Amino acid sequence: MKIINTNEKLHSINTVGMISKPNDTTLRIYYEDIKKALEKHGVELLVEENSANILGCKGVDFKSMCEKSDFLISLGGDGTLISLSRRSFMYKKPILGIYAGKLGFLTDIESCEIESFIDKIFEGDYRIDTRMLLEVTLHTKSSQEKLVAFNDIVFSRAKISGMTTIRAYIENELFNSYYGDGLIVSTPTGSTAYNISAGGPIVYPLTEALILTPVCPHSLTQRPLVLPVNFEVEFKSENKDTVIVVDGQDTYQMGDFDSISIKIAKSGAKLIHRLDRDYFEVLKNKLHWGNV
Repeated sequence: MKIINTNEKLHSINTVGMISKPNDTTLRIYYEDIKKALEKHGVELLVEENSANILGCKGVDFKSMCEKSDFLISLGGDGTLISLSRRSFMYKKPILGIYAGKLGFLTDIESCEIESFIDKIFEGDYRIDTRMLLEVTLHTKSSQEKLVAFNDIVFSRAKISGMTTIRAYIENELFNSYYGDGLIVSTPTGSTAYNISAGGPIVYPLTEALILTPVCPHSLTQRPLVLPVNFEVEFKSENKDTVIVVDGQDTYQMGDFDSISIKIAKSGAKLIHRLDRDYFEVLKNKLHWGNV
């Protein structure tokens, strides 16, 4: 059973782009370590202009950084990496996550490992995993807006005193109505985010599947559902004030659209990891599994 992708490698590395966690000036020392480690191999480091303002260095615009870079570095926590993955989606550049956050399900390289792991990259001692993304289409009568999600799309009630109804359709046929606090549509990577808090399943991150998890449903018969890769699900709601939250970062109002359709994106996010990274060790460490 193939559970990791170890074949893909970077063909050449001349330029690397980087963004850092917003408004965190304490990351300056890590930026210096990254720059020094790359310069040892004759590689130029480009820093996105907003990050550069925080880190006190010269910056470039995001588009130029992505176009010129052979791979990208996310310096911060999982949220920083998710944001970079979504923003750089069209450029299809591998991303290395360097951990400077609180939880770190995705960013497995710690600050003390910066130089040693960058050396390993140039030795070919790494792997690139492709994580599934969601393609989300916001439909109106006259237009469509498309975006991608790394972790999840959350349909949520707008007011704490009320509930919302989300109707789900496959091939124009209604298959469920979710009445309660909301609904999470998650990727396998996002299964350890809000999904797990709502009682959804943990799904191995290199699986291709859609995970639908109701949030506090007003029915004991509602349960999480895992759908295969070729399904596209359409969602509608009579509650026009229902809120749509993308990866916890962008917010839309259901009332602005006729429907929302979600399917697996044609291409995923490429994450650079150490060869010996074990997802089950990550689960044990982060979720304290096996402790007695």
